[in-house]
Amino acid sequence: MTKEHKQTNGIGQQEFNALKRTEMLQAMSEQKLDLIVIGGGITGAGIALDAQSRGLRTALIDMQDFAAGTSSRSTKLVHGGLRYLKQLEVKVVAEVGKERAIVYENGPHVTTPEWMLLPFYKGGTFGKLSTSLGLRVYDFLAGVKRSERRKMFRPEETLTHEPLLKKKDLKGGGYYVEYRTDDARLTIEVMKKAVELGALAVNYAKVEELLVENGKLVGVRVVDQMAGGGVSGETSGTTSGTTSGTTSEKKSYSLYASKIVNAAGPWVDTLREMDRSKHGKTLHLTKGVHLVFDQSKFPLRQAIYFDTPDGRMVFAIPRDGKTYIGTTDTNYKGDIANPRITEADRAYVLRAANEMFPSLGLTEADVESSWTGLRPLIHQEGKDPSEISRRDEIFVSDSGLISMAGGKLTGYRKMAESVVDKIASMLLAEGKVSAALPASRTRTLPISGGDVGGSAKLAPFLRGKVSQGLRLGLTEAEAALLARRYGSNVDAVFELLEQHRAEAAQRGMPAAVLAALVYAIEREMVVKPADFFIRRTGALFFDIAWAKQWKALAIAFMAERFGWDEAQTAAYTAELEQLLHEAVNPLEA
Repeated sequence: MTKEHKQTNGIGQQEFNALKRTEMLQAMSEQKLDLIVIGGGITGAGIALDAQSRGLRTALIDMQDFAAGTSSRSTKLVHGGLRYLKQLEVKVVAEVGKERAIVYENGPHVTTPEWMLLPFYKGGTFGKLSTSLGLRVYDFLAGVKRSERRKMFRPEETLTHEPLLKKKDLKGGGYYVEYRTDDARLTIEVMKKAVELGALAVNYAKVEELLVENGKLVGVRVVDQMAGGGVSGETSGTTSGTTSGTTSEKKSYSLYASKIVNAAGPWVDTLREMDRSKHGKTLHLTKGVHLVFDQSKFPLRQAIYFDTPDGRMVFAIPRDGKTYIGTTDTNYKGDIANPRITEADRAYVLRAANEMFPSLGLTEADVESSWTGLRPLIHQEGKDPSEISRRDEIFVSDSGLISMAGGKLTGYRKMAESVVDKIASMLLAEGKVSAALPASRTRTLPISGGDVGGSAKLAPFLRGKVSQGLRLGLTEAEAALLARRYGSNVDAVFELLEQHRAEAAQRGMPAAVLAALVYAIEREMVVKPADFFIRRTGALFFDIAWAKQWKALAIAFMAERFGWDEAQTAAYTAELEQLLHEAVNPLEA
């Protein structure tokens, strides 16, 4: 471990270039690391950032793309967990409620306050007194600032805020603030910050073996899933990390570290099985589905949080000209890499939407896109999916594998701090460091793209960047989208736009699209078309028409940059087409 927070990783600072994945894997294998993090979701990214910022030489690997699992398939809220008050999860509410403001301030370009309306009805789960009291307790526990504390509305005021709500038996509404985010981009920005500080992070690198000496875990053998001509799959019928080639065709790397963290989300128990330490508490996977509608079909003006007749709580949220609604909460035993929406899931969400917004008459044909995610909860015997705690826990096996299980998106930073605190104490006790690590500094550390002067200065920052974009020939909508998506990194995108303007015209695509794609490859480790259209832009969910419009030209560009042959190009094209199909076509019962 070095004394510097920012250190060399052997290939130069700030490398997150997909064209240099091999060099990064090689660099990982040529040094003794302090920490290896397995899993590139928000939990793993947070751990890598916390560890690297304290001076630990850190490497992170994921067998899929970063955020390809749960961290791109959530309800996309950094929220305080109001519903956990019903389960008396007071500590959870207090902890994650306070974390919301920290996540917001450190990356205001990807997280934004969203006033939420909770209507209550005669005979419903919530009444006026319970809602008022619950929201007041919530404000207190979560440390909500004065300007965002709850308000209570009469029925007329409730309908003024959202006229689409069911009017029959409406008794009023509670009004409070949640925080909306882009979960995948939040993960990527946290990861990029860790890399900026010197961490090494590589996607599509699968742990095939745990390396053990004298009964203790000392490293991992990693196989590059993108080498040897194989195509790593994430559509139905494939398993994440499997390829069209054989493992023998792919290059493997042996990585060694003082400590190894298992932050693999839904795959935590898979690694514990590999470690022969899956006993005691285990994971309980539940599935959540969200449907996306165009605002022309579902013109919601106000985010709504409402209860269903069966006691579930559902969000309906307007975003970027769309409305999304969810989620379900059902036990899951299927393919972890590719959970799919079923006809029953779709029917459930449509029924919930039509019961709360009866004038819409939404049908299956109105569904524009969808996503399905898994919650890796810690099993509690005899509890229904919605009743299981969202608490996180750290398991340390006899071999020394440190597993992080449970938790919520909102609490990622605090979870990471807890894990690294534990690692620090273990390293000190084992004599592997000469002095205690410094305390976590991520509480006030902006994530990548977050250097805009805090939330108070975001609006003027965005106005300035939109003006700059207009001078570069962008439309106001294009400039605003790029500024909001990339935050303080947007200048790099603008530079690429200038550099590739002629090429974009030659290829027949907008300069803004090509610049975003080049940036995604060179600065955000986009390896496959699906990485770009799902996790770096969110287009497959929130602008599926845009994804369909530019997919062919984007794939052609990527084929040239990565040197794909016809078979590889066809395979990546087919994979993206399948994902586009699955977004609107559920599995039959």
